[in-house]
Amino acid sequence: MKMLEGKVAAVTGAASGLGRAMALAFAGEGMHAALADVDEPGLKSTLDEVQSRGVRAFAMRVDVSRYQEVESFCSKATAQFGATHVVCNNAGVSPLGAVWENTLADWQWILGVNLWGVIHGVRAFVPRLLAQGEGHVVNTASVAGLISPPGMGAYNVTKHAVVALSESLYHDLRLRGSPVGVSVLCPAYVPTGIADSERNRPRELLNPGKNPSKEEALLRKAVASGKLSADDVARAVVAAVKEERFYVLTHPRIKGAIRARMEDILDERAPRNPLAL
Repeated sequence: MKMLEGKVAAVTGAASGLGRAMALAFAGEGMHAALADVDEPGLKSTLDEVQSRGVRAFAMRVDVSRYQEVESFCSKATAQFGATHVVCNNAGVSPLGAVWENTLADWQWILGVNLWGVIHGVRAFVPRLLAQGEGHVVNTASVAGLISPPGMGAYNVTKHAVVALSESLYHDLRLRGSPVGVSVLCPAYVPTGIADSERNRPRELLNPGKNPSKEEALLRKAVASGKLSADDVARAVVAAVKEERFYVLTHPRIKGAIRARMEDILDERAPRNPLAL
């Protein structure tokens, strides 16, 4: 999709971080925007900024773990703008810790948002993109979808699944001769609100009395020290959509760890710790 002006972008997780930056980057290209998040104050702030770019936009509270809410968001975007062209399934959360330490509530929450949120976005939007014969899907994964760092097993599981889903979606669309494009975004540490995602955890999935893990403290420090900004990553996403590029790897230095994982698989040896390479 080389020409974006006048078209429509739908972005989940738009209240902060990468979602907010992507919404603003697409608005900067002259695209109208449909914005979704559970953080209503943050969503309103993004909406105001997007509209200040001179484009049309609306915001809707959406819990992406609930299909009916995602479908309603998709229907409203279609009703408001007539079509949606770029769909960013971006909402994400990050409860961390050793895999045996994650509670059932942790697993339900992270799978619901990080994986089911993408599944729901694909199911709601892709049939409409197919019917109109035009569009592009951007699924936010992570380098944790290409390697498996310790201390973040639940997060790794969801992000590996998003990469697999995106690759399968790409193949399925090509087999049907569809021009609809797909990109999977795999950034490393970026200063965003992901380390503070607990603020949006549903009441029924809270962990009363559970202390923050040491991994969560390390994540907060790593995220804050990220060399690229959310705006840098958003610009890379816009470029990938225009170039119809599938893998969006914003941190080239991580490729060594990805290559090491592939070598470990092909040589059938135990995986090396990607954080120690």
